[in-house]
Amino acid sequence: MIAIRFAAAFALMLIAGPALAAEPAAAVHDPAAVPAGEYRLDPRHASLIATVSHMGLSQYTMRFDKLDAHFVYDPAHPQASQIAVTVDPASLDVGDAGVSHQFADTFLDAGASPQITFTSTAIQITDAAHGTVTGDLAFHGQTHPVTLAVTFNGYGASLIGGQRVGFSATTDIKRSDFGSKAWLGPVGDTVHLVIEAEFTRH
Repeated sequence: MIAIRFAAAFALMLIAGPALAAEPAAAVHDPAAVPAGEYRLDPRHASLIATVSHMGLSQYTMRFDKLDAHFVYDPAHPQASQIAVTVDPASLDVGDAGVSHQFADTFLDAGASPQITFTSTAIQITDAAHGTVTGDLAFHGQTHPVTLAVTFNGYGASLIGGQRVGFSATTDIKRSDFGSKAWLGPVGDTVHLVIEAEFTRH
């Protein structure tokens, strides 16, 4: 009986051992430890959420399902990083296909303006984990500067291999600044954006 129990325990160790060995170390929270190079967005671990007031009754929530981004990073000169983001406005998703398509055209003019872009122009470092990224946001045929409040979440090994770095960011924009004035009043002017993003080094 003891031999059977020992054999079972040994088998479990053999099964669990590789999984335990593959478990990544905790994320590093020092941006100076992030290797230099080009980083590309992992769209499987990224989200862009937009909320806007609906008749003063709720913060209507929308998600963009197709986005791409990349940046070049040098830990010795983090302020010199260059960030470029592209979002497909037709990928706007509110949980209903018909409404999503209507809103993408009505608010974002997705048919005539098939890309939303953001290109960084300045980066300010507040502390090791926080800073701001200012850039040119273009959609609905207009371009205006926007500043994102950014949090550096860490750098570390991925569960699926390789190394990755993660950020969170938020900002508010006035959609009327970009010529998006449909249903202005019942639908708010201020749009709150929430970004979660993981990048892998290439």
